[in-house]
Amino acid sequence: MTTIGALIGLMLSVFLIIKKIAPAYSLIAGAIVGGLLGGLPLVETVKMMTEGVKDVTPAIIRILTAGVLSGVLIKTGAATTLSNAIISSLGEKRVFGALALATMLLCAVGVFIDVAVITVAPVALSIGKRLGLSPSVLLIAMIGGGKCGNIISPNPNTIIAADNFGADLSSVMLANLLPAFLGLLFTVFVIVRFIPKRLMVMREIKEEVQDDRQLPSLASSLVAPIVTIILLALRPVAGIAIDSLIALPIGGLCGLLCMKQWKNLLPCMEYGLQKMSSVAILLVATGTIAGIIKNSTLKDWILNLLAQAHFDEVMIAPVSGALMSAATASTTAGSTLASASFAETILAVGISAVWGAAMINSGATVLDHLPHGSFFHTTGGVCELTFKERLKLIPYETLIGAVLAASTTLLCLLC
Repeated sequence: MTTIGALIGLMLSVFLIIKKIAPAYSLIAGAIVGGLLGGLPLVETVKMMTEGVKDVTPAIIRILTAGVLSGVLIKTGAATTLSNAIISSLGEKRVFGALALATMLLCAVGVFIDVAVITVAPVALSIGKRLGLSPSVLLIAMIGGGKCGNIISPNPNTIIAADNFGADLSSVMLANLLPAFLGLLFTVFVIVRFIPKRLMVMREIKEEVQDDRQLPSLASSLVAPIVTIILLALRPVAGIAIDSLIALPIGGLCGLLCMKQWKNLLPCMEYGLQKMSSVAILLVATGTIAGIIKNSTLKDWILNLLAQAHFDEVMIAPVSGALMSAATASTTAGSTLASASFAETILAVGISAVWGAAMINSGATVLDHLPHGSFFHTTGGVCELTFKERLKLIPYETLIGAVLAASTTLLCLLC
């Protein structure tokens, strides 16, 4: 199958998404057109699409079970308790570090990055109003922290990358730990401090009042993420393999029990399933176009491009992650496409499964915030930014993602 067909299919998907066609249908339509224009008959095109979906099915099952943990953290208010505690501990003078760290830790324990930003945003806007800080700067701190947490989390992007490479999830998360902290420091001490003055202009923003009396205690809120982390860490530490399919829901259920909110089990599960279902549907559609790309000569084209640019073979992973995240404006979809299409090639050049997955995962944060994705609009909306105001943050988000990808790549080379 030709590269041109696959590229046209990708571009068509992006165009349809920009035109506000449902992303799932946009990706499926792009896969069909890409296969046909790439030289495959219709029957073979559909076969390649379904094979692509089969490849992501194990990850989809894990993501659906991860909804238990996510639902518990959000619906019980545990995520809000954790973010409030971090911000209160660090104080308003270190507000940017507090916001970035709060969002990072929420993502790191399995909360989606957009949900993490939504959770921390009310606290951020309240502090911003008191201190006269621009919502644009507050948002970039939260996004930077979220990206850092996303590459060390049991979130869909990490699960899929690890699964497609056949790598241990906890090892992939651990590989990106140092890059995540470097990205956090870069966000707080470089991006926030050197952001242009025009983005620092404060304007009137609405404040959402939260009733802290309804929130669980900090100790009980910590149970779910701590149990999850311990279970995932058993494999590298003690050689006991507990799959994320088991570890994430067990962590959520333990947290629910300790918060004495067992009666909220069904609402938490329904909420988590609702959140994860949208991701699962997106992954099914992403799998269709991943199947087309995997069976095309696109990966050979990218390899030739890297060779002509005199890039080391290790660059295949982060560059493919960045390119696919740009095409889909999604960390999850970008990580899926890149790992499904290039895992074999990356492993063939001698890169380990853990580092291959880690580099693709961090590379997928470079351009996952483009306007044809939901993350761009969700995060802008929660901080009440106009389209133009939100657009101005893209270069700074890209720099943060580039630092994460470069740090992981450098660490891979050193190891």
